Amino acid sequence: MRQGRRRVSVSKVAWAVDLYCGVGGLTHGLKKAGLPVVAGVDLDPVCKFPFEHNNAAQFVLQDVATMIAGDLERLFPSNGYRVLIGCAPCQPFSRYARGNRVVDQERWGLLGHFARLVESTRPAIVSMENVPELQAEAIFRDFVTRLEATGYAVSYRNVFCPDYGVPQQRTRLVLLASLLGPLELGVPTHSPERHRTVRQTISRLKPVRAGEQSTKDPLHRSSRLTDTNLKRIKHSRPGGCWRDWPVDLVAECHAKKSGATYPSVYGRMEWDRPSPTITTQFFGYGNGRFGHPSQDRAISLREGALLQSFPMEYQFSSPSSKLSFATIGRLIGNAVPVRLGEVIGKAIMEHLENSN
Repeated sequence: MRQGRRRVSVSKVAWAVDLYCGVGGLTHGLKKAGLPVVAGVDLDPVCKFPFEHNNAAQFVLQDVATMIAGDLERLFPSNGYRVLIGCAPCQPFSRYARGNRVVDQERWGLLGHFARLVESTRPAIVSMENVPELQAEAIFRDFVTRLEATGYAVSYRNVFCPDYGVPQQRTRLVLLASLLGPLELGVPTHSPERHRTVRQTISRLKPVRAGEQSTKDPLHRSSRLTDTNLKRIKHSRPGGCWRDWPVDLVAECHAKKSGATYPSVYGRMEWDRPSPTITTQFFGYGNGRFGHPSQDRAISLREGALLQSFPMEYQFSSPSSKLSFATIGRLIGNAVPVRLGEVIGKAIMEHLENSN
């Protein structure tokens, strides 16, 4: 008797390319979600080692503004769904840049180049991550309009990162677009009482002093403190600011009326809350509330990376390189949190599995 052929369920093949990839935070998250990333594109050559070493993907040293459709299409395998991910540098759209009106005009056009590549290559899925302030700009509204005119179903919203397991109080704009139908980010995975905290993330690291580094982990090193700043941090309490200090330690600029609007500088993190947003200056005690909760120093490079949800084994420079402390800090601060990339990747993979 002839038996019918059994149907076998096969996962749909998809490949991603990460524009403005940096050191690979977004890429690493996508790969953790099961979405293969074949290449990342960035114009910063120091990103090549961390991107390739940690993600086993090709790094393309190129300005996205100079890319044409053929450049992008050659990066994708010939089969499967194409996924184009990008996080254009956010500094032009940040609250700080807009408030100071000092903006590199060329960088405002980066989102437009992203849209141009989408229109010319029509990947099945598009995702973009940036600062929430971008929504107020005409360039973002134009970006959405161009996607919709190309046939994409577009959704976007502000995401409070602790709601998805990122241990820092970071809010990001996440856009998802698909030619296959509506695509939404998954529901939050962490309620407020389950937000990951500074304690859960960095408390197991060995103590180090200001200006020192761990003998076992070169990335676990903190910046030096002046004698005055060492006195200041000794008077700082978790969650507090310079207003907690004795009068003789308060800087002149803060004593002025205009300085009262900057209460979050020179502060310590709190153990049992998510950290403040990790910026490119997180390693400096005076640049925000980046003081360690209990040790008299700013957080280390490794602690900043962990709060960005990078795994402990993630390497940001080769053993033979001589990247400066500030350069590695910039690379970490500019990255998309790995956990946020994983959440985006899971939403895309579930969407592809459920699409016809």
